[in-house]
Amino acid sequence: MDIQQIFKNNLKWVAEKLSIDEEYFKKLAEGQKPNILYIGCSDSRVSAEEMMGVAPGEVFVHRNIANMVPNNDLNSHSVLSYAVNHLEVDHIVVCGHYNCGGINAAMIQQDFGILNPWLRSIRDVYRLHQDELQLISNEEAKYNRLVELNVQEQCINVIKTADVQKAILKRNITIHGWVFDIHSGQLIDLKIDFHKILEKIMEIYRIH
Repeated sequence: MDIQQIFKNNLKWVAEKLSIDEEYFKKLAEGQKPNILYIGCSDSRVSAEEMMGVAPGEVFVHRNIANMVPNNDLNSHSVLSYAVNHLEVDHIVVCGHYNCGGINAAMIQQDFGILNPWLRSIRDVYRLHQDELQLISNEEAKYNRLVELNVQEQCINVIKTADVQKAILKRNITIHGWVFDIHSGQLIDLKIDFHKILEKIMEIYRIH
């Protein structure tokens, strides 16, 4: 891609926005009040705002390899804290996608250098659900299921945090687990029953 073309594209985008609303950027500069925190994958094929059909300012976005929320990752937890306590979002979405390079890499027995600790967290998800995953003979289906289970486990990591637990009690903030089907372009709601999943573990992780 020609980098200079990006600036040309930007000017075209600015002109299009102003042709619809002359005060578009004035309104944008006034501040943000997103209703959703979206935690997704850094994959260049997965554009959060575009696939959700939302405008700038409507979604607070955090992306990393394989849409992870590791317990010791200050980056994702800082975003989580800011979104919950300052932006006061009502929904937190963890969205994975099929054909995820991070998920695939985690299943390869190879030294990835600085990525090793990050990929280890994905392998931990596999270990937690090993009995189920080993029953799936088709490799693509197994990886797709691991994508879904990883979303589930990252949602649980979100709910483990004190900020989110307090927000659930105070204003009933909602957690969602989604997958983007890169083959069809459709968003899939995994409809995870967090109340059922957390009945046992909340005895350990409950903060309040």
